[in-house]
Parts: sequence; C-alpha cells; structure tokens
Amino acid sequence: MDATTPGPLAPDTLDRDDLRRALEEHDFAAVFSLIKKWGGLSQNRIAAACQLTPGKVSTIMNGSSRVTSIEVIRRIADGLRIPGHLVGLAPQPWESMTSAPQEPRRASRPHTEQGDTDAVPWRPDATAGMAADLTRSDLMDRRAATRALAGIVTGAPLLDALDGWRTPPAADDRPRRPGRLGAREVDELETTARAFRRWGRAGGGGLCRKAVVGQLAEVTAALDEHQAPAIERRLYSVMAELAGTAASMSWDIGQQRRAQDYYRLALRAAHAGGDALFGANVLAGMARQMLYQDRPHDALELVRLAQDGARRTAGSRLRAMLHTREAWALASMDRPSGFRRATAQAAEALSSADRRETEPYWIGYFNDAELAGVTGGRLLEMARSQPRTYADQAADHIRTALEQRGPEAGRSHALDWIGLAEYAFLLGDMQSGADHAQNAVNVASGLRSGRVRAQLSQLYPYTVGDGVPRAVADVRSSIRSLLTA
Repeated sequence: MDATTPGPLAPDTLDRDDLRRALEEHDFAAVFSLIKKWGGLSQNRIAAACQLTPGKVSTIMNGSSRVTSIEVIRRIADGLRIPGHLVGLAPQPWESMTSAPQEPRRASRPHTEQGDTDAVPWRPDATAGMAADLTRSDLMDRRAATRALAGIVTGAPLLDALDGWRTPPAADDRPRRPGRLGAREVDELETTARAFRRWGRAGGGGLCRKAVVGQLAEVTAALDEHQAPAIERRLYSVMAELAGTAASMSWDIGQQRRAQDYYRLALRAAHAGGDALFGANVLAGMARQMLYQDRPHDALELVRLAQDGARRTAGSRLRAMLHTREAWALASMDRPSGFRRATAQAAEALSSADRRETEPYWIGYFNDAELAGVTGGRLLEMARSQPRTYADQAADHIRTALEQRGPEAGRSHALDWIGLAEYAFLLGDMQSGADHAQNAVNVASGLRSGRVRAQLSQLYPYTVGDGVPRAVADVRSSIRSLLTA
C-alpha cells in the first residue's frame, strides 16, 4: 500500500474497545477476526495489506501461530493503518503524513494554525491566545489525543513560521483588567515549573503531564490581566518552561503533534519574555524531535537558528549542548567528518565551563556524562552500518555515561543500558547483550517513556531466532511484556 493513502479500516472500527484490547495484548487471532467481522475485510485483503500470505493469516486466526516478531507487528500496523501506540510501537512514518483536523477558532483571540505564518503574529497577545486554545483543548476535549496523533509539520512550513523568533517582541496593547500578582507569587510559580521539569526529565507522563498543562492554564489566565512589566516578563518565562515540559511529556506518550504544538508555544513565550537562552533550548528540543522523525536537514536548520539567536549570550553548557544537536544531525546525514568537528566543539565548550559562570538552572544537566551518552548514542547509530569502525568507540562513551550517572537520570539511564545492549548484540556477544537488555527493561518498567520503549523495540530483533541462549529468550519475553503492557 502507498504510505500516503488512508488505510482500509474505517475510524470507528479502531474505536471498538474489544479491538483495542486485542491489539494491546498482541492477540492477532482476535484482531484479524474482529477486523474481518466489523471492518469488512476478507482474509485475503488482510493478508495483502499486511504483506502476509493468506495461509499465514489463516494459521494466526485459528491459533496455530502467534505473532511474536516486532517486524511482523510493524507490517500489520502499517498495512492496516493502526497507530503505533495501540500495539506498543513508536509512531510510524505514515502517521506524520496524515493531516490533522483543525481546531475550532476563537473569535476573541488570534488563533494559531500550524504552518500558516500570517495567522500567528509574534505578539504577546497571540502567544497568550495560543496557550489558552492549546491548554483548553488538551484538558477538556476528549478528541484532543486523537488529533495529537496526527502528523507534525516539517520543512519550509515549520521553519518559515519560526523566523519571527529573531525579531524584537511587539508591545501588548490589548485592553486588560489590572493584575495583582507580586514577586512572591511568581517565585512560587517558578519553583513549581522547576519541579515539573524534573518530572519531565525523569520520564514522567500521564497525570504528571495533565498537572503541567493545568498549571500552564493558570499562568495563561494571569497573563490575561495587566501585570507590572517585570512580573509579566517573568510570567512569560514560566509559561515557556511549562510549555517545554508539556512538549517533552507529550512526546514521551507518543503525541508528536501535541508535543510540537507545545514546543511552538514555548518558543513564542520565551520570545515574549525576552528569554533568548531558553528559546534556543526550545529550538534544540524541536531539532531532537525532527531527528527522531528522520528529518536531519530540518533539525540542522533549527539548531542553526538557535545558535544564531543565542550566539552572544549563550554560556558554555548551552553552546556545548547545541553543538551535540548539530553533531547528531550531521551523523544522520552521513557526514562523519562534520560529526567529529561538532562533537569536538561540544567537548571544547564544555571544558571551558567555569564555576563562576552563571547559566540557567535548566542547562545544568548537561555535563560530561550527558556529553558521553549523547556521543555514544550517535556513534552507535553509525556502528549499525560500520560496526568495526564505530562500535568500540560507542561502547566506551556509553560506559562513561553509565559510570557517571545512575538511576536518578531516569530516561537517559535506560537509554544508556539499551545502547550497551545493542553494542553487545552487534558484536555477537549474546550473553552480555541479554544482561544489559534486562537492565534496560528493569529501568524502563518504572518510566512512562515512549522514547525508551521505541528504543527497546529496536533491540527485539536481536533476540529472535532458533537456538538463542536461554538468557536471550528470557529477555525477549521481558521486552515483549513491557512493550505490550
């Protein structure tokens, strides 16, 4: 099937509770039977859509054969256009090609249309309107999660819409009632935003994310009042931090479009608050999202936009982090010399960090362990095609990261173990691979992170096959149980 065409299942078929339960449990005998009954597809049509033989579909439906291969599960999801999150997979490429339904317009505010640069002026009132629309739909609209699974914006429509970040913020002349927030109340809001950010870095989601969105709605309401200029700037900075955390949490539960909406809000709020450093940090987050979507050219443009906007004010850690995003994009574009150059620039910037240098608290996480982990991850990606050249280098960096940061790193700690497991599997050390993979599963089981589960799913094929050691078979079962939980 062409990846740009809709699937054969009507939307209401996928809304059935019995079908969703069967998908979550990977009970494809029940899945195919329900699709045959309620989706109106013949056995032969199911087979053709999923790139399976009719005989294979028959053995699955009668219970003679169970689907345990992640690759086959992916073919079924792609062929029938079943969103990845329903079967424990990361969002599939075709999901980003689906147009998202438009949000209803609010007459009282400038509305935010993705990709429409003229509709979203870079003014504080437009930012406040964007925040109100986004938090309202997220907290109250039950269909918001479905819309959030639609495709993200990429290429020129995204990049052109962000050019306003480099222009001075306009004055906010809208009529508002007087506000009464003081410095003490804003101090409390800033403390709350920091706590939520720690949750996000540990892989929080679910109710944690809703709490962040609720707090964001409260800050938006405060900005509907006319606060003192210094208070207003701080409120916009709080809005930017909360929106950035909501973006990361939304991404972690598979809501890519929703995550991008919050990233865009965070950038505009940082702009309204005159916080160029946090704006650069937001653009780095957007670049990372593009890299996970296999859009390295978009990612590189976003990183360079960040570097351009914060060139004169960025401290050592922020510069180092931006260089690692640049290195990641260059590695994904198969430019190893560029990757090495940017990685060396990151190491040089980080080594120049001075204790007397004052940098925002949110970049404090970027230390030697983070640099080692990020570099090791990129080398591991390159090792998949050239294991003899890059595998040992990748393992050295990942081990350094593991030595310097523990379970408190949450998502990053799990990704380190996954990377070390893949390294062992690449070199044929099945026992070590199984041990490292089991460590990864143990850490991941305590996180609500879609990114971690997506990386675990890439380990699964290494564990499949006849005659694998018992430890490998056991960890295959552990990975499968976690992915389908």
